[in-house]
Amino acid sequence: MSEDKITGTLAFTVFTAVLGSFQFGYDIGVINAPQEVIVSHYQHILGVAVDDRRATSNYAVNSTDTPLPVTPAYATPAYATPAYATPAYATPAYATPAYATPAYTTPAPLTDKEAAGSAHLITVLWSLSVSSFAVGGMVASFFGGWLGNKLGRIKAMLAANSLSLTGALLMGCSKLGPSHILIIAGRSISGFYCGLISGLVPMYIGEIAPTTLRGALGTLHQLAIVTGILISQIASLNFILGNQDRWHILLGMSAVPALLQSLLLLFCPESPRYLYITLEEEVKAKKCLKRLRGAEDITKDINEMKKEKEEASAEQKVSVIQLFTDSSYRQPIIVALMLHVAQQFSGINGIFYYSTSIFQTAGISQPVYATIGVGAINLIFTAVSVLLVEKAGRRSLFLAGMIGMFFCAIFMSLGLVLLDKFSWMSYVSMTAIFLFVSFFEIGPGPIPWFMVAEFFSQGPRPTALALAAFSNWFCNFVVALSFQYIADFCGPYVFFLFAGILLVFTLFTFFKVPETKGKSFEEIASEFRKKRGAAKPPKAAVQMEFLGASENA
Repeated sequence: MSEDKITGTLAFTVFTAVLGSFQFGYDIGVINAPQEVIVSHYQHILGVAVDDRRATSNYAVNSTDTPLPVTPAYATPAYATPAYATPAYATPAYATPAYATPAYTTPAPLTDKEAAGSAHLITVLWSLSVSSFAVGGMVASFFGGWLGNKLGRIKAMLAANSLSLTGALLMGCSKLGPSHILIIAGRSISGFYCGLISGLVPMYIGEIAPTTLRGALGTLHQLAIVTGILISQIASLNFILGNQDRWHILLGMSAVPALLQSLLLLFCPESPRYLYITLEEEVKAKKCLKRLRGAEDITKDINEMKKEKEEASAEQKVSVIQLFTDSSYRQPIIVALMLHVAQQFSGINGIFYYSTSIFQTAGISQPVYATIGVGAINLIFTAVSVLLVEKAGRRSLFLAGMIGMFFCAIFMSLGLVLLDKFSWMSYVSMTAIFLFVSFFEIGPGPIPWFMVAEFFSQGPRPTALALAAFSNWFCNFVVALSFQYIADFCGPYVFFLFAGILLVFTLFTFFKVPETKGKSFEEIASEFRKKRGAAKPPKAAVQMEFLGASENA
């Protein structure tokens, strides 16, 4: 069957789409490693005195808004947030950058109050440099579906790339002007771009993918994100771009995939479903479908879209409020949101908060390379998820990932609690880190993004995807702001807390989340009715046929 084939055009189109996801991942990870040199540059631009350096260095260790040594995820936006701890491998003091040319006179020694005030200013500016990305993503996540419907999927991604290029240009030029202003503005605009992409890319891939491949192809969004994160970590090494001479180039490098994607999008077909159902342009839809499916007969695809169009025409525009008030949408949207909340509250950011210190305790002299190794594990197991998702099923992989993370969190806690008594416990914790990340990328990392698209048809899908993306960004932001306080309060016992959260979400998944592998929306809606114990399908339940999915897929 044509649904079983990956044609050259389909592969090219999916590759082009996930270049946006790659940019997402790159923007998530790129800000972490060069923190020292950027903050040092902020000091010189603002004329912060030498007496201040120790104070500004201390903030890097204690601030709640400093970045993680590594950012994997997710997600979602999962890691696009101000994070929590300066890598232990970072130099403790900021050396005077070689590029600092302003002729500063030697300032008089500052009082403790003046020094603390200057240090606080640098802290605030760095926090804004990191967190502005998440704020931009939260705001933009609501507009991805709207932009996709307004301009079409291809033009929407092209329009979004203009934001990516603008953000990259501002950050790339930040060394030449008021760096703190240019970086904060650039990060905000890049976050806005990533918020749009977090909805547009899964929606586009879900609409062009054959039924039997939509899970595997949907997982490529997450694979591209973790690839972008890994590349940013490698590029951030001191001897490559993460140094005083080239850090601005590092920040501006996201322009490269943006330009490449903009060029390749000109050769990609528009979503046949968008053309057929939304624009009612059957001829163009058939032409695009033939390009995607190759020489195979597309009659079946057309019939499925025709059926979905008839059902979609009976639907009125679905608002956010209707998703919660209409009985046929309520349970799917609650489950969709809970999957994203589970992803963000799983403790993955906490794992990376502790990773560097654990690697050092285990005797690793260069923990920066160990954290890159964790990024590589991210990549490998996301690829494993791509291979397994159509065989094992979405629900099964999500459950397996959550259960594995639950046990890893317990061993992580035991390792941290007993570390003072048994030095070999650092190896237990280190093993738990790698296994935790592996389980996360097998299920909870990639699956929530495309399962939301599988829960809803053409009518409510854009609104549902936008709401899910917003919840992911929002939860990520909440975790970023609160984790340091929780970690300070709980100490090494913090992962027992995450183990409890993981157990709750595991039970929720077991009882409330249906399997969607190879099922039409009608079958998925039937599963939801079983979960809530409805005897008869509500009238609205047959409104939506998911993405033309076949019964015998």
